[in-house]
Amino acid sequence: MKILYHHRTRGAGAEGVHIMGIVNALRSMGHEVHLLSFPGADPEKPVTPSTPQPKQKKSLLGWLASQTKHMPEFVFEFFELAYNMVGGHRLKKLTNAVQPDLIYERYSLFMFIGVWFAKKRGIPIVLEVNDSALVERVRPLTFVSFAKKVEAWIFRNATGLVFISNYFHDIAKENYGNIAPAKICPNSADISQFTPDAEARERVRKQYNVQDKVVCGYVGAFVYWHGIQWFMEEVAPKLKQYPNLVLLLVGDGAVFPEIQNIVTENNLQDQVILTGRVPHKEVGDLISAMDYGILPDSNHYGSPMKLLEMMAMEVALVSPGFGPVREVVEHNQTGWLFEPKDKQAAVQLVLDLSNQPEETERVGKQARKYIIENRQWTHNAQDVLSLVPGATND
Repeated sequence: MKILYHHRTRGAGAEGVHIMGIVNALRSMGHEVHLLSFPGADPEKPVTPSTPQPKQKKSLLGWLASQTKHMPEFVFEFFELAYNMVGGHRLKKLTNAVQPDLIYERYSLFMFIGVWFAKKRGIPIVLEVNDSALVERVRPLTFVSFAKKVEAWIFRNATGLVFISNYFHDIAKENYGNIAPAKICPNSADISQFTPDAEARERVRKQYNVQDKVVCGYVGAFVYWHGIQWFMEEVAPKLKQYPNLVLLLVGDGAVFPEIQNIVTENNLQDQVILTGRVPHKEVGDLISAMDYGILPDSNHYGSPMKLLEMMAMEVALVSPGFGPVREVVEHNQTGWLFEPKDKQAAVQLVLDLSNQPEETERVGKQARKYIIENRQWTHNAQDVLSLVPGATND
């Protein structure tokens, strides 16, 4: 099949990983995939420090996108609506050139043009739903009622819907009624990239002088809603009672200075390693050095990417038991669960596991087995195609 993948996201971080995971999976199955990205946000052409994007080639749309964080929310939403005109023109141009059999679109608020265009052309369209006007947002919507009306029309008129979690699916059904046929597809992992690496494990553990230690890791943004700050505040006073335990914290973000202060104030420099920001392709080596991991917080609707990637590397996690996490983690089998927001339970699990090496190894191996059998990107791609009449998974 010829498949046109359309998205309006920045294509960076977890978004880019998800997009390329699906694209590469579809291509590996023999399908021809053409990616239509927001100008300046092509995940197939990541901008790195060694290959900076020439300023003179930066599009007006790309510049506007970089300014949205400074705009009032209502202005930002007007820009989202206006993109339908731009997106329609770009869809028409690429569709005429490619003649796709299927349009696959990463859903974005207010972006109705994909479904409208696909219906007009008689092309099946499947939407991947990672967001909704129905959920609580860090940046609250201004035009909530209108966003819901647009979303309801989109969800009812698509050929199929792929929801990242049961939560998204259930609230859509409850609020919009008769939506398009749907599948639930949590995030997945690329087992060719995220696989146990004994050589990397030895090298990284030697680099940080933790060869004889138990290493619990965190990978992700250092932002307050990920819970890494409260976790460190709670675990820091107790860590010296577990001298065999080292925390390897990978990432950067707004609360990084606070984490540094916690480490310094508690004199934990020998037990807490802060790597700072690390390129995605290098994260795997650091995960290899971990014995198990911690996911301090999540939410009712999201499927944490790092959870799946770490599980793929035989690193099981202590995680909050939100619905989307429970969809991929079975307590004491592929990870360990605590009640969301129960800080003491989370910390105690992490501390207790530092004295249970056989348990962390057993559960880690079970976690990878689960990923191999159920949560590779090809599984997601197969679910996508199952929503398209006449499509094959071959």
